[in-house]
Amino acid sequence: MDKPVLRADARRNRAKVLAAAEEAFAVDGLAVPLDEIARIAGVGAGTVYRHFPSKEALFQAVVVDRLEQFAREARELLTAEDPGEAFFDFFNRVVQQASRNRALCDALAETTGLGFKASAGDEFRSATQALLTRAQAAGAVREDIDGDDLRALIAGCLAAERYSLEERHLVRIIVDGLRTLRNKT
Repeated sequence: MDKPVLRADARRNRAKVLAAAEEAFAVDGLAVPLDEIARIAGVGAGTVYRHFPSKEALFQAVVVDRLEQFAREARELLTAEDPGEAFFDFFNRVVQQASRNRALCDALAETTGLGFKASAGDEFRSATQALLTRAQAAGAVREDIDGDDLRALIAGCLAAERYSLEERHLVRIIVDGLRTLRNKT
């Protein structure tokens, strides 16, 4: 069933709510009240509830939106001249952006118990797997890593970012471990 087409003002309000929710969830995760999200968005609480029946639904919408953006970025990089550089740039960007966003960090590590729409997760996994496969074929990434390993490594990098005393030191070590011996830097 197709989604109903929203009026222009409803689309703008929905976009404001999503942007405000992404900002609020990035800092406080699910602890942020919906009234606070409405205040940040400059809309009433009723507007938030019209678009999202629960905080969990809003959280999922924010995560799905970001995962879809990551998947689009990964697919765009599939034509990059240097597959290894494209892969490592993308991997670092995902870790860096997710580490600054508690909600996304939780979703990528799948620690919230809420899950997210399977199609967004599948798109993200498929696009990152294709980027990985291309980098492996170019000899830039070790061949004993698969898409499931990659998701676990992203989750590990997010934990390393959170608990490391030296900024990005542990992430650099993990990324270096992904490189083939001839491509160690």
